[in-house]
Amino acid sequence: MRPFRSPAPDLRGRVGGALFARVAGPAGKENRARIHDTPGPRWFEADSPVRTVHGDASMFIGGLRALLLQSLHPLAMAAVAAHSGYRGDPWGRLQRTSTFLATTTYGTADDAQAAVDRVRAVHERVRGQTASGEPYHAADPHLLGWVHAAEVDSFLVAHQRYGADPLDEAGRDAYVAGTARVARALGVVDPPRDREELTAVLAAYRPELRPTSQAREAARFILRHPPLPLVARPPYAVLAANAVVTLPQWARTALGVRPPALLPEGSVEPAGRLLTRTIRWAMPPAPPLTDAVANAG
Repeated sequence: MRPFRSPAPDLRGRVGGALFARVAGPAGKENRARIHDTPGPRWFEADSPVRTVHGDASMFIGGLRALLLQSLHPLAMAAVAAHSGYRGDPWGRLQRTSTFLATTTYGTADDAQAAVDRVRAVHERVRGQTASGEPYHAADPHLLGWVHAAEVDSFLVAHQRYGADPLDEAGRDAYVAGTARVARALGVVDPPRDREELTAVLAAYRPELRPTSQAREAARFILRHPPLPLVARPPYAVLAANAVVTLPQWARTALGVRPPALLPEGSVEPAGRLLTRTIRWAMPPAPPLTDAVANAG
């Protein structure tokens, strides 16, 4: 007679493995081992607010919010529409982005710099014009500044609302200051170093933002037509709904987005918190960085 074994560990492994494979891609396990186990100094200490935020399940909501908010800059959206392949290979784009974030957050300083160098080389090649004839260049520091500010704001907003351990005021400022290190490496000039500066930067970009047809098309794709199997669509709809409700009202109005009708009013945020707790259960964080690994090399 076979001994009884609780299905919980198996279920956790299956769900966590499926999520990890979707986000990290076919080379996810190898990349994770290299990023976390390679000896050498890191850009961020083990207790850094950057690690706290980027290692939390709230990033699923923050990432969707960032994509929606970033799309409102017409030059950034034109570059994404023409060069990123977000429709033809959305999961490949997600996997490349998640690997970059993991490498710069947890990897050795050498690996982090190499990841930044690869991205900068790609940005240098991305040039073109919008439908109205405005030129864009992905390496433009001003454009990079908007992408960075929208991303940092989105990750921080999502973590404060859905994170397991929300940061205090000093921690939130330290998170913005920490992400500025990566931003400078990517070519952003004078990125914000605390929340007050981040708020000012976001406000300064407002006159440049507008909802192009490409932005609204991207929002529809992200929120309503994700390339997912049917079983995954309800939990994804919860993530998407929470990405929408965390946007400022002006951004929601500009994009013409709202939470799906299948979620009753008042249930969106509780459902988001429950789902992020479930993801956190299924995908436990990587083991903490040891002094031996961080100081070796």
